[in-house]
Amino acid sequence: MKKTVIAGFAALMMGLGAITFAGPGNAAPEPPHIAGQIMVKFRVDAAAVGVLRRHGLSDGPWIGSTGARLIKVPAGKELQLIDALSLNPNVEYAEPDHVVTAATDQPNVDYFPRQYALHNTGQEFTSTMGVKVAGGTPDADVDAVEAWAKTTGAGIRVAVLDTGVTNSHDDISSQVVERVNYSDAATGEDIYGHGTHVAGIIAAIKNTVGVSGVCPDCDILDGKVLNDQGSGSTSSIAKGIGWAVEKEAKVINMSLGQRVSSRTLEIAVNNAWKAGAVIVAAAGNAGTQAKIYPGAYANVIAVAATDNKNVKASFSTYGKWVDVAAPGVSVYSTFPNGSFVLGTQNNRSHGYDIASGTSMASPIVAGVAALVWSTSAGTGNASVRDKVESSADENIYGTGMYWANGLVNACDAVGCVRP
Repeated sequence: MKKTVIAGFAALMMGLGAITFAGPGNAAPEPPHIAGQIMVKFRVDAAAVGVLRRHGLSDGPWIGSTGARLIKVPAGKELQLIDALSLNPNVEYAEPDHVVTAATDQPNVDYFPRQYALHNTGQEFTSTMGVKVAGGTPDADVDAVEAWAKTTGAGIRVAVLDTGVTNSHDDISSQVVERVNYSDAATGEDIYGHGTHVAGIIAAIKNTVGVSGVCPDCDILDGKVLNDQGSGSTSSIAKGIGWAVEKEAKVINMSLGQRVSSRTLEIAVNNAWKAGAVIVAAAGNAGTQAKIYPGAYANVIAVAATDNKNVKASFSTYGKWVDVAAPGVSVYSTFPNGSFVLGTQNNRSHGYDIASGTSMASPIVAGVAALVWSTSAGTGNASVRDKVESSADENIYGTGMYWANGLVNACDAVGCVRP
């Protein structure tokens, strides 16, 4: 969509495993945390063993480069020990290791005509599983096709911190250059399906079959931080962020979130920003203004979701803390070829199908950021973020109310020449 005068917002969600929020007027319940472990950062590292021993605990491994440790504790005693440790002057903080979930919705190739987010002609189509997607508004897209005339992002590394990326899909597996598994799953394979869909949105190969990613020549760093049920922990996310930095990711995408802030997670995000990465995350799928993390941190681009008519998705979290918007309703992308959890539970097809959520909007923005990195404007993460946000289409209804800037525009972000 050509930039005109206002801005929009983007967010992604996946129904199954989606982040949950308290209803209006209700007190939020204590968010779930991982049993049997907590995160502790000491002011004086040399004091750690002694402090822990006084509480019957042993030292634990570092959580990435955050300076915090993951400490094993008796199940059910997490909050009690956090309170006790927090009283010690040698402890900077102690906090729960909260549960983090993928952000998606209901289900709704060759398949490029179904990718309205990249090129919207007002097309209607029927998904692989027979779901009819009504026609949208022509040019309600991010102008990816126009941007490709200038760059396809060759060699830019994008980290996908998610449920993993399948290793057996012709459209995305060859784009993966490094893999790691920080989840509690037995393998790094994407059994859930969410990560493969997200990765395809970013970097599926641009050829004559299947779909194309926003940044089709980007490299993917596959960081599995969520397990085979689409759930993970704050500490696993923090480790994944640290790994992405070590592997020189220019962009880190997190289509996930938790309802409470974490000092460990924020440190990991800030370290990644200081190292030069652009961090992008889903704004959430609660349909409210409730913040989720890491999306709400200052050094993260928070993304809301729109549909194929440039209207805010009903499920999308919103607010002035959300930075931009991108398409996140019935987004067509890759899924594992074999059986996967989302396919079974949400009636999604093997290989390719649609999904909705701020989880789908976030990788679109990550792909745009990667394209910018590959141009002369990619001089640093601050300049890349500025290009992504300042070039967003401000004419989308909701700018300044639902999100701060607008609907991202790949062509304007990379400075392409329009036909």
